[in-house]
Amino acid sequence: MTGEEKLLQRIEQGDTGAADELIEIYYPEILRYCIWHTPDRSLAEDAAQETFLKVIRYFDRYTHKGRWKSFLYQVAANTCTDILRKHRHLDVSLEESSVDIAYVEPDFENVQADMALRQLIRNLPEDSQEIVLLRFGQELTLREIAGVLHLPLRTVQSRLRAALKRLKKEIEKGANGHDEK
Repeated sequence: MTGEEKLLQRIEQGDTGAADELIEIYYPEILRYCIWHTPDRSLAEDAAQETFLKVIRYFDRYTHKGRWKSFLYQVAANTCTDILRKHRHLDVSLEESSVDIAYVEPDFENVQADMALRQLIRNLPEDSQEIVLLRFGQELTLREIAGVLHLPLRTVQSRLRAALKRLKKEIEKGANGHDEK
């Protein structure tokens, strides 16, 4: 039995300390996921907190089949969608968000890389964007992505392959400085 399974079992038995441990383990990656899917950090933090509130509130409806991470991401995705419906904001472009800062925070480079990835995948179809974000932004396996998106593994594989091929063309086009067809 994995440590995660033991925590889930303890939660089933009403151990609130186990719930806190599970939240502590997954909060950073769920927050990062929510940052990808909301227009600002404040809403992302709200979405991450709401995700864990929902998971704990409705934990009795969850049946553990070894897919805890997929379940957690499904709840996070639905929560982000709900929050976006409530808060209609325009997405800030990379140019608009660039600020000349004398002091650089330790994780600033990661934020810049995340923003660059977001800008790069913006022209992909929405379903492909989500797959690329889950794979490279959240480092989920293809099987986990299939579980989150309720898609067959082969579909995830083919969409990811097509998205990467399209991104490669975009990057090459940008590197050459002109359109090639």
